[in-house]
Amino acid sequence: MNFYHSTHRHYCGIDLHARSLYVCILDQQGEVLLHKEIKARPEPLLALLEPFHDDLVVGVECMHCWYWISDLCEEHGIHFILGHALYMKAIHGGKSKNDRIDSFKIAMLMRGGNFPMAYVYPKKMRATRDLLRRRTRIVQHGAMLKAHVVNTVSQYNLPPSKANLNNPGGRLQLASAFSDPDVQRNVDLDLAIVDSYQHELKKLEWHLEQQAKQHDPASLTVLKTIPGVGRILALTILYEVGDIQRFESVQKFASYARLVKCKAESAGKVYGTQGNKIGNAHLKWAFSEAAVLFIRNNDKAKRYVEKLQKRMNKPKALSALAHKLGRAAYFMLKDKRVFDEQRFLKG
Repeated sequence: MNFYHSTHRHYCGIDLHARSLYVCILDQQGEVLLHKEIKARPEPLLALLEPFHDDLVVGVECMHCWYWISDLCEEHGIHFILGHALYMKAIHGGKSKNDRIDSFKIAMLMRGGNFPMAYVYPKKMRATRDLLRRRTRIVQHGAMLKAHVVNTVSQYNLPPSKANLNNPGGRLQLASAFSDPDVQRNVDLDLAIVDSYQHELKKLEWHLEQQAKQHDPASLTVLKTIPGVGRILALTILYEVGDIQRFESVQKFASYARLVKCKAESAGKVYGTQGNKIGNAHLKWAFSEAAVLFIRNNDKAKRYVEKLQKRMNKPKALSALAHKLGRAAYFMLKDKRVFDEQRFLKG
């Protein structure tokens, strides 16, 4: 975890909400110069910061509505930092907690060099990344709808359907599967939504690929050279990583992607794990999927996993493969090199 150590004349901590901001500004000695609640609008915030504009840093906790403050600070030349939400537990540690106290503690963390920093994702690619994440949630919901259809078939003790619900023809086979009209209407509702999702997702995936070709076509091409990594996994890795240069080492990248095992230890004793949710869940999913797809129809990769299974069980072997793929992707993006399977399996 990186902490913010730069010194400034003024430190502005903001407790951020969708409709309001609680702003606290400290000087270098820790004296409170301003402590006030305002509406979450650019005009009152800029008016409040104007007297301290000469040497000011603004810090907020990473939550869903930080984008506009980051863009506003960039537009007006104000230094902006983003706090890692899971590491900022010190804000919530006291007996009392409210917006006024939180904004003060954020400013104090910044002044004391204890402000845990999160990555301020570039504005250029941010909306596309959010659109890709939205696609993931739509796909997950579609999977829930298909599962409901399959469960309904089992609920009424009908023969298991071999229809592929990903295809229009497969969905059409279940259009008259139930004699009860209400049950059929229930299933038809699921199938209609799935049909709409499939139609919209095709257009969305094409759009996302076109955006990636404008943002970073070289990295997209490089990632697709990994066996098993197709369009969606390549897009996920590309947009969740952002700028690969922000990772000083492959170890830090693997930690960010949740590819390393967490460990809690004190006085020589291991107390299990903690911090499993720190990192990027989307990258963890992408590399885990890539590991499974990598060994599909690949005899050399299967033999490599079998070799790992002599020391560990299969889930751990796949996790080790995912870790190895993550490390390979790091160097591929750094050096803009294509995947070398022979070198990968030999290492």
